[in-house]
Amino acid sequence: MNETMEQKIGSLVEPIVRERGLELVDVEYIKEGAHWYLRLFIDKDGGVDMDDCSGVSHAVSDMLDQKNPIPQAYMLEVSSPGLERPLKKEADFVRFQGSLVTVHTTSTFQGYKEFSGNLVGLIDDEIVLEYEDKRIAIPRNVVKKTHLSMEF
Repeated sequence: MNETMEQKIGSLVEPIVRERGLELVDVEYIKEGAHWYLRLFIDKDGGVDMDDCSGVSHAVSDMLDQKNPIPQAYMLEVSSPGLERPLKKEADFVRFQGSLVTVHTTSTFQGYKEFSGNLVGLIDDEIVLEYEDKRIAIPRNVVKKTHLSMEF
């Protein structure tokens, strides 16, 4: 399997984040306009602050300067995943059971491309939601992204 840049960076960065008592939620490596951005999203119980982001940024920057895994110039950004945090790892689907989530699919599934409901969990590689008074099981292979949702 060919490792993506996000996976490669994630495996390099994860120990640095973890040793600070933080969780690496997501890694995004993306070109916007003429510039490349490496975005790291970190979290901890109670949320992260500027000191957490700054500490991770400095440590990761030093490590990436030494290892040089990214061929072109990029801008490093470290931040909280925000209120609508993505769910990616199996542990996320356990941790946030009962929470309101939104699932976006890559193509139409049962007539829709977006589903919001309370997360039942990840069962047999399907994301199961309580949706409009019924359960819906969405296969992970058709899911583009899943994130927490806020009710206003």
